[in-house]
Amino acid sequence: MAGLATTFGSGAMTNSINELSSAQVILLSGSNTTEAHPQVARRIYDAVDQGARLIVIDPRQTAMASLAHIHLQLRPGTDIPLLNGMMRCILDENLVDELFVEMRTENYIPLRDLLLTIDLNEVTATTGVSIKDIARAARIYARAQRSVICYCLGVTQHICGTANVQSYAGLAMLTGHVEREFTGVDPLRGQNNVQGACDMGGLPAVLPGYQMVADPVVRDKFDRAWGVCLSDKPGQTLLDMTHGAGSPGDKLRAMYIMGENPMLSDPVLDQVEATLDSLDFLVVADLFLTETAARADVVFPAASFAEKNGTVTNSERRVQYMNKAIDPPGAARDDGWIIMELSRRMGYAMEYESSAEIMEEICLLTPIYGGMYHDRLIDNWGLQWPCSDRAHPGTPFLHKFSFARGRGRFQPASHVPPAEPVDSAFPFLLITGRSYHHYHTGTMSRCCPTLNREHDKPFLDMHPDDATRLNIPDGSRVQVTSRRGSCKFFLRYCQSLAPGDLYCDFHFHEAPVNVLTLSARDPEAHCPEFKLCAVRVEEVI
Repeated sequence: MAGLATTFGSGAMTNSINELSSAQVILLSGSNTTEAHPQVARRIYDAVDQGARLIVIDPRQTAMASLAHIHLQLRPGTDIPLLNGMMRCILDENLVDELFVEMRTENYIPLRDLLLTIDLNEVTATTGVSIKDIARAARIYARAQRSVICYCLGVTQHICGTANVQSYAGLAMLTGHVEREFTGVDPLRGQNNVQGACDMGGLPAVLPGYQMVADPVVRDKFDRAWGVCLSDKPGQTLLDMTHGAGSPGDKLRAMYIMGENPMLSDPVLDQVEATLDSLDFLVVADLFLTETAARADVVFPAASFAEKNGTVTNSERRVQYMNKAIDPPGAARDDGWIIMELSRRMGYAMEYESSAEIMEEICLLTPIYGGMYHDRLIDNWGLQWPCSDRAHPGTPFLHKFSFARGRGRFQPASHVPPAEPVDSAFPFLLITGRSYHHYHTGTMSRCCPTLNREHDKPFLDMHPDDATRLNIPDGSRVQVTSRRGSCKFFLRYCQSLAPGDLYCDFHFHEAPVNVLTLSARDPEAHCPEFKLCAVRVEEVI
């Protein structure tokens, strides 16, 4: 969101998912789409069946990479030099959309000056991708009329994640592949309704609708609506909280954690554990007794999506109504009810009678949701924001006449090496991700016998050449160690990785991968570098 907000003025997917089916070129980066976003993958398969060209940028040969016309198998963490190389080729071959750049963008000259210093031989040395493939991918992307970029956490979960996103946005603006149907920049959100959580103010510096806490006009509007006096100071980021940052006077004393399991999902789990144990009071609301909930002073049993009414907002900014199907079991209650009850007992009465009433308030206070009333959502497939009033039909693609910030802004970037390079003691780079059969920390999916039957143990993928050199047989039990800790896996030979790279998912409490990962983070978005850390591997005898 930080990268697209600074370049386009809005941090959301510019297009609709269905538009992928009609794209001529799809550039897919940092996304194992087949396993992590199967509905999006289906549209990409449809597009390729209809003749679209697929370019995949990924250090692994995923199912999508196997389908691709060009697979740029870059070294992990080298997106920026690769994209600078592509943009240099576009510049050299006069494929820049000069009219679009002149009329719709700003700060182009610094980008052009940077690109003119790029040595393509150095790009190849850094990324491991040949000049021939870089140039071919650049031509295919630039020459098409309808090219779209899709990316996911493999791009963002780096210490240079914001700059990565800005570089992809720059590639789109350089070639005029944005502000139109079937062409744009589409971040694939990591979880269901993560877009909705951000839209509703689940970020440290904003109120609902990305209205800045620091803006006195915005605060005054919410103060009057809620009968409160809001602070002008942004809140803390996730890692600031779970890793105990700040002065002693800023120390957190209590936390309310809702539908999150940081004891498996956050980096450097030893620090997370120490922070949670240092709290005076910990409250967790969740469906099951997660590793985090097990440490809580109070656990509220929460209702699932099927046990409550309300809306979700997906990656394409589509707000959809979810109708309650069954009653919650036992004492479980929906999150809104729990929060309202807590509020009343703490002296601030929230008196909403229904989710429809809450949505009416959202429409009044949040301009991009201005027309999203429940009665408009119940009988259709939802509406895409911005939707300013009841008469507005919603917005399938963004920036039609101009960028949300006025002109799109180029943000030139140079290579930022991984925070933790390999060395003789830790010679492998570990990449983390998700599997097809499980989801996030396994809170729900690992309670399903069918899914566990398909994937019941934590695997570490390693290239056979590396395993042969270490004399470790396929299927062996191995210990992976970083500078922060160790955990155990079952080794799986895997030709889809380059030698020197390893891969595992993070769904298994038996192998808590984030014991290994580091807390180095992007300076703008504060996102941890989950995707890369230096490790060694030893067979467990």
